[in-house]
Amino acid sequence: MWLKPEEVLLKNALKLWVTQKSSCYFILQRRRGHGEGGGRLTGRLVGALDAVLDSNARVAPFRILLQVPGSQVYSPIACGATLEEINQHWDWLEQNLLHTLSVFDNKDDIASFVKGKVKALIAEETSSRLAEQEEEPEKFREALVKFEARFNFPEAEKLVTYYSCCCWKGRVPRQGWLYLSINHLCFYSFFLGKELKLVIPWVDIQKLERTSNVFLTDTIRITTQNKERDFSMFLNLDEVFKIMEQLADVTLRRLLDNEAFDLDPDLQEPSQITKRDLEARAQNEFFRAFFRLPRKEKLRAVVDCSLWTPFSRCHTAGRMFASDSYICFASREDGCCHVVLPLREVVSIEKMEDTSLLPNPIIVSIRSKMAFQFIELKDRENLVEGLLERLKQVHANHPVHYDTSASDEDMTSPVFYSTSLCSGHKFGDLEIVSSQSSEEHEDESSPLHPGPLTAVFQQSGSQSPDSRLSREQIKISLWSDHFVEYGRTVCMFRTEKIRKLVAMGIPESLRGKLWLLFSDAVTDLASHPGYYGNLVEESLGRCCLVTEEIERDLHRSLPEHPAFQNETGIAALRRVLTAYAHRNPKIGYCQSMNILTSVLLLYAKEEEAFWLLVAVCERMLPDYFNHRVIGAQVDQSVFEELIKEQLPELAEHMNDLSALASVSLSWFLTLFLNIMPLESAVNVVDCFFYDGIKAIFQLGLAVLEANAEGLCSSKDDGQALMILSRFLDHIKNEDSPGPPIGSHHAFFSDDREPYPVTDIADLIRDSYEKFGDQSVEQIEHLRCKHRIRVLQGHEDTTKQNVLRVVIPEVSILPEDLEELYDLFKREHMMSCYWEQPRPGVLRHDPSRPYAEQYRIDARQFAHLFQLVSPWTCGAHTEILAERTFRLLDDNMDQLMEFKAFVSCLDIMYNGEMNEKIKLLYRLHIPPALTENDRDSQSPLKNPLLSTSRPLVFGKSNGDTVDYQKQLKQMIKDLAKEKDKTEKELPKMSQV
Repeated sequence: MWLKPEEVLLKNALKLWVTQKSSCYFILQRRRGHGEGGGRLTGRLVGALDAVLDSNARVAPFRILLQVPGSQVYSPIACGATLEEINQHWDWLEQNLLHTLSVFDNKDDIASFVKGKVKALIAEETSSRLAEQEEEPEKFREALVKFEARFNFPEAEKLVTYYSCCCWKGRVPRQGWLYLSINHLCFYSFFLGKELKLVIPWVDIQKLERTSNVFLTDTIRITTQNKERDFSMFLNLDEVFKIMEQLADVTLRRLLDNEAFDLDPDLQEPSQITKRDLEARAQNEFFRAFFRLPRKEKLRAVVDCSLWTPFSRCHTAGRMFASDSYICFASREDGCCHVVLPLREVVSIEKMEDTSLLPNPIIVSIRSKMAFQFIELKDRENLVEGLLERLKQVHANHPVHYDTSASDEDMTSPVFYSTSLCSGHKFGDLEIVSSQSSEEHEDESSPLHPGPLTAVFQQSGSQSPDSRLSREQIKISLWSDHFVEYGRTVCMFRTEKIRKLVAMGIPESLRGKLWLLFSDAVTDLASHPGYYGNLVEESLGRCCLVTEEIERDLHRSLPEHPAFQNETGIAALRRVLTAYAHRNPKIGYCQSMNILTSVLLLYAKEEEAFWLLVAVCERMLPDYFNHRVIGAQVDQSVFEELIKEQLPELAEHMNDLSALASVSLSWFLTLFLNIMPLESAVNVVDCFFYDGIKAIFQLGLAVLEANAEGLCSSKDDGQALMILSRFLDHIKNEDSPGPPIGSHHAFFSDDREPYPVTDIADLIRDSYEKFGDQSVEQIEHLRCKHRIRVLQGHEDTTKQNVLRVVIPEVSILPEDLEELYDLFKREHMMSCYWEQPRPGVLRHDPSRPYAEQYRIDARQFAHLFQLVSPWTCGAHTEILAERTFRLLDDNMDQLMEFKAFVSCLDIMYNGEMNEKIKLLYRLHIPPALTENDRDSQSPLKNPLLSTSRPLVFGKSNGDTVDYQKQLKQMIKDLAKEKDKTEKELPKMSQV
């Protein structure tokens, strides 16, 4: 089998292997002790060692190493259990790779090329192995029957997949079967006559991690509120852990995160989840995160291919991603090149003649006279057919017309144009532009502000303006050269070169337009003509809680900038924020949105600023701007883990990173805009729009690293906070054409001593060089891991708040209340597992008050009543439970909260006699008692009585007795006697 290349030094294990074949670049070796006689001591020792090792720890007897001439570093790229197997890999290398390596001049290029090919082979083997597993329905059906028989779940509890493994209990492993279903992790073992069943709901898992112990190097540890469980001995531990992580993430978001539930349609039908669906969903999420596309985008095809890159004059190997509205490309080498092609910009997709030099090529032509040539596409016919079908649909939804008057260099259009970078495919002078440009539909009398606010409120600087302007002109020249070579539209080639230009700071004249391109807000802008204007008309003049919050924050938004010291800027800010709140009422308006929108308005037109805000809130910072800011808390938790990995000394000194969390959380929420001087913070926003949240992570690490010495010597959290605040307050932008804007954001300012100034360009460059190796895939994995912890943290907060309210009002012990709360919540969750579809009111809603987040219906209450109530009465228990539920359901919504449930139990267990009699009495009169009650002993079965009459019975002499009045009087007398008794008792004996 092929191995993921890992560098090792050959001398570390030289004596354990014998070379059997070698070439210029590859070595085939056999492990000593395999296939040789018993005469050599070393061979016998190695063979004995391999024989006693567990099967998962044994080393394959054959391997192939990659060796680069002149290098001491070797990488294993394949292994085999038999000579025949390893020879197949050797033959493949000789036939497919060996003769091509001689064209490389650089030995590093050889290593990179071979490793890339091997990784591609591993991916193919993995996908084919998964396909084989899906094609064995008989084995899966057999496992399903055992799963249903062993755990007795309802039919709706769907099994996703299963694995053979060990569950550790102390130092003793229990071999058995692990079953992963849509709501539970289950383990079954029958060993030495003892049966073990383990059921863990995904919603109870607080931590899911890979660990190691004394006995095994790699295990999966599952942590719940009370226990830790270790699982090991998996054939493919990476696959198992990934599926566990996905199932836990999906279930927690579906059941505990109401806001994400509404946004993600894939979570609506958990009964449809399969193993293959989970893999597709993971790929979808990576695709949307990598290219920062809308959540509604669904991946349709992923194909290995090569793209002609004219700037390097060669084809770059990578993968094509085709979705509903986009064609995207990412190079195999991370950061080398990626491209985003909105289908709205595509003119045609054509197949070219298949040749030996250009196998299976297609040409994708876009409006700005550019063409992209893809080759080595498998299943080209079906791929092109699907692309053309989606292209037709997109053009039908967003029609375009031809316009020959547009200029190629029109930087004010929603779509930028460039000269052709075509690889031989040319077009005429005819150019396609949007028929629904925002400027064509903009009325001259429109109240919208026509341009960026910086164009109106120019600030004159006094600190060497000539040198600042000359540096700005140099930047503009560099960007102009880049546009010519790489393109200037949203379809530009995005490479390491453009990242370096962005890190230097985007010129102010190009900043707004490039933000639109990098975020792809330009596509939304062109696709929704008139949308923003309509929102403004609909939303202005309305008064509600959101508009009041917006009005309160308008004058707090960059008050030091002249653009927001007059009504022009304030009015534009009001319109954008109110329009967005009207567009997305689930988010509405959140703190820090005013700061972000103010900066967007400085560099973009009002409508463009609106679509940039949409891109940030709905794509680039998902779940940041909502009721609980889950997304920001997740990223903050990820950041803490990155601190431990990248800055271990600092993390060790600050054992509790909560102090840093309190400061750095605002870094994520405001993108440093309210943390450092504005002229410096906009450079951070430049990097954010190009690289996404990764830019904020690495800049945060760079800030901490620059202050690590001071933070490690700080005596308390206050001093650490002062160090960071002063550092951030003295970050300057030497290249800014305008003067420094007064800063009001430092928590502490003590300038009695001169403080060293840090240039923002140097800080950003350091962040890329030292901490820029985090990939999108790694960040998304960490987000998934920490989302579990954050959501469970919110659940703990909810629980503590509910108990804090209930404890003073009941006599039940706090530890018993905790167990009752867990029972109550579990009963609620069990209904969510299997009853589909559920009414929206029954779903967990974290926006409700704490006490109302979990509620149960009559059937669930009856189940709990039988479990915990002392008033069980045989066959009549169910009827009594129904009456109790009706009595406690004050608002008649057929749902009960935890507080009402516990208050009723408290009377049953700890109430005074008169309270118990009163409760029992109320259970025998309306509303607890109804006409259709199943209780055969009910007096309402008498036709002379009805729920509309009092409980009155006739006597033989014609008088009547009202038993309601008699019972009320009896309860009053008991209460009076109780008061008298209590007054006579000493205070210490009242309990």
